[in-house]
Amino acid sequence: MKVIVIIQARMGSTRLPGKIMLPLGSTVVLDYVVSRSKQIGGVTDVIIATSTSDKDTPIWEWCKKNQVSCFRGSEEDVLSRFYDCATAYQPDYFIRVTSDCPFLDYQMMNQIMKQVEEQPVDFVFVNGALPRGLEAEIASFSALETMNRVAREAKYREHVTYYAYEHKHQFQTTSFQAPISLCHPEIRITLDTEDDYLLCHAVAQHFNGDLLVPSQSIVDYLLEHPELAQINSHVKQKDI
Repeated sequence: MKVIVIIQARMGSTRLPGKIMLPLGSTVVLDYVVSRSKQIGGVTDVIIATSTSDKDTPIWEWCKKNQVSCFRGSEEDVLSRFYDCATAYQPDYFIRVTSDCPFLDYQMMNQIMKQVEEQPVDFVFVNGALPRGLEAEIASFSALETMNRVAREAKYREHVTYYAYEHKHQFQTTSFQAPISLCHPEIRITLDTEDDYLLCHAVAQHFNGDLLVPSQSIVDYLLEHPELAQINSHVKQKDI
């Protein structure tokens, strides 16, 4: 079973421009995302999928400098970018990771990977209200082909897997039960605003810039220090 990770990345952000290149620990946000993605067992390639826009050239340059695979495609049609990127590698499955989630839970993804190996499906939907920023998604390449062919509305082209969430009956799916110890939706560990960055920066400092600190340790730390979790508790996720 060939599995690749595709990291969705761009420099543009209405609330925090250039966020993925912000300093974090001893490196930058994007390095955390790539390093943690590489810890997912059985993955053959980790690719950053960015756009052909000039403003995203710094991402391509960072990838070249750090020997990370990079694919450049459509800026607005993100689903097309993902499909074209995946087609170049011909995987059985792809894992979608967003570059503004520096602490994605690679250990949980390892468990999900094992489940897919035992029970091949098109999509695995995670049960459990996790903190925003820990979860990645795994889907079959055939499902991606289907979405790229039939999902024509703008919301589906911008949000890669959104079509599958609204049309689950068209795919073979299963669920994965997230550990109860991680189910704390009141915590936000993603990067979309300045306050999100302050929290992520505090977490990175506490764990001495350890790029691979377990997500469970981060959740436990924030539960033990609710004053830190309050830094970005007011941030509302943008609607699709």
